[in-house]
Amino acid sequence: MISADDLIELVRNYNPKTNVQRLRDAYAYGASMHEGQFRHSGEPYFSHPVSVAAILTEQRLDDATIITALLHDTIEDTKASYGEVAQKFGDEVAGLVDGVTKLTNLQLSSVETKQAENFRKLFMAMSKDLRVILVKLADRLHNMRTIKSMRPDKQVQKARETMDIYAPLAGRMGMQWMREELEDLSFRVLNPEGRQSIIRRFITLQRESGDVIPRITRDMRKELEKAGIEAEVFGRAKKPYSIWRKMQEKKQGFSRLSDIYGFRIITLDEEDSYRALGAIHQRWRAVPGRFKDYISQPKSNGYRSIHTTVSGRDGKRVEVQIRTRQMHDVAETGVAAHWSYRDGVRSENPFAVDPARWISSLTEQFDAEENHEDFLEAVKLEMYSDQVFCFTPKGDVIKLPRGATPIDYAYAIHTRIGSACVGAKVDGIRVPLWTRLKNGQSVEIITAEGQVPQVSWLEIATTGKARTAIRRALREVDRDRFVKLGKELARAAFEHVGRKATDKVLETASKHLRIDGRRELLARLGSAELTSHDVVQAVYPDLIRSEDDQISPRRAVVGLEPGQSFERATCCQPLPGERIVGITFRGRGVVVHAIYCDRLSEYENQPERWVDLQWQGGTHPAVYGATIDLTIGNDAGVLGRICTLIGEKKANISNLVFVDRKPDFYRLMIDVELRDAEQLHSLMLTLEADSDVAAVERYREKAQVPARAG
Repeated sequence: MISADDLIELVRNYNPKTNVQRLRDAYAYGASMHEGQFRHSGEPYFSHPVSVAAILTEQRLDDATIITALLHDTIEDTKASYGEVAQKFGDEVAGLVDGVTKLTNLQLSSVETKQAENFRKLFMAMSKDLRVILVKLADRLHNMRTIKSMRPDKQVQKARETMDIYAPLAGRMGMQWMREELEDLSFRVLNPEGRQSIIRRFITLQRESGDVIPRITRDMRKELEKAGIEAEVFGRAKKPYSIWRKMQEKKQGFSRLSDIYGFRIITLDEEDSYRALGAIHQRWRAVPGRFKDYISQPKSNGYRSIHTTVSGRDGKRVEVQIRTRQMHDVAETGVAAHWSYRDGVRSENPFAVDPARWISSLTEQFDAEENHEDFLEAVKLEMYSDQVFCFTPKGDVIKLPRGATPIDYAYAIHTRIGSACVGAKVDGIRVPLWTRLKNGQSVEIITAEGQVPQVSWLEIATTGKARTAIRRALREVDRDRFVKLGKELARAAFEHVGRKATDKVLETASKHLRIDGRRELLARLGSAELTSHDVVQAVYPDLIRSEDDQISPRRAVVGLEPGQSFERATCCQPLPGERIVGITFRGRGVVVHAIYCDRLSEYENQPERWVDLQWQGGTHPAVYGATIDLTIGNDAGVLGRICTLIGEKKANISNLVFVDRKPDFYRLMIDVELRDAEQLHSLMLTLEADSDVAAVERYREKAQVPARAG
């Protein structure tokens, strides 16, 4: 464990004017509060807060943040109180420690609705003081570095949460080094075999071609010296996860990837950065479409740099980033640069972003979201994406996430323009609305009076703002139809548990689900944004629980090893009563398939992963999902009668989606929850006997793509 003197020395290296006594007091107080507590590894617990503080010294952060790191678990895990921390270290530190405690208690990887609420709380906490999330990110980084001492299932849970939430958040804040390390540490847990394969291929590549990084670094330095440019040059191989992601995105093998090396050129000033770019392009051939100028068009988190990719005579591509020292400091610490110190004074970096303004710009676009799910989708889409910069016909810049389309661009300008969009021109040429926009393109939106958003736009749009506006407009257009369908679904669902879907019951359900009234609840139920299971559970949770004499879904399968978890395959949706087999996956447990599933052919050459399983004998609860592909006549009352038939067979409709609408027939997919295969067979016979049912069959996915490696 780092001693108090060593930690103080780390702070004094960048802030000689630090309050040494205050740091020493915080260290002593934290040590005394955590005395007798130990981590899973057996180390004293206080070694963790000290390591978190040390990580934050690498970003040259102020005393208040370092002290917060030392005390960040005291209020939650010890007898320390908010008042005591405030009395000893001031209101600023107490507020930060309390903020970190509240973040720790948020279950960001929980079920969607709760997760969305917690995401909103996360952003609210960030808006009060961004240093709270800086401490939390450092806390997560140290926990991931020491994750091996945790139980395997906890490792997987923490790694997934880190990959989904904390790593993208670090990247969005401009802390790219932390994002890369968090991703790689998570990758080590979630796919150790994939990571090892990348490392082995790197070793083979170095053996075959030598270490190219020193060679290219020397060549770049020579070219810059020839041009009279004073600069530092650094090279590195990209992280295993970054390479793995490129292989997945480009659907290429390792041998076909070219830009697996990255180089940085740090210049004295902005003019030299552009001169360095010229020198590099004169010596090596620039790769078209891989140039980005974030100096003239900075990212919202303050990031500035020139990015280019060049290739040599051997065809090897390398990525080059060029920026000044001040730009590099912001690139390394992102928004945290606002609090960093150099030589005892707050660093006056002209490129550091005001955190309050940054978090305000990030959250204002989500304020208009009508519900938590829309907010969550918008946050994730915006946080996980890089940006492209497009121009209006007047020359104004519109920032969009990578992969954005003209629909996203139109809604970014104004909701009214987005809703009235009928076409787009990119660089003066008419293009389809699903076209992916690229950096530097000029985009013109063509509108028409009377145009309304189309359902297909939801597949085209990528930004949260556009998707929310489209969904809202579609809800209004189809509201009456969705309300009518929602009534039928609600009636069938409540009859299934022996109750009636009265107005009072539906109002009660809407309050529990935090939805604005009965009509809005029915509209969401009819549009499949809400399941009938959720509605019934909100009012009568006891009626849908498993009976005491029913087999628990967690113990439904026989043949697993002690502690081994399982999940049903989505491709074949096996039901109790059907013959089954399991396929083992590292980190996922066992995936259960029906014996006739097409996907099993993909594992024929891996017999060691097969597990002989069978369903537990006895009565199962009606919780196993299956999908029915149904074609029915387009006549009044038919759909309502079908829902009633399903309810009478004691099956619960969990989702309903229209696949095709014709003047005389509808084709739809209905997800139902059942006890076993026998109940499904009985239900399908009943539906088939109805005079208005043209066709009914059980839906199963066909094997089209290889299953992901376990």
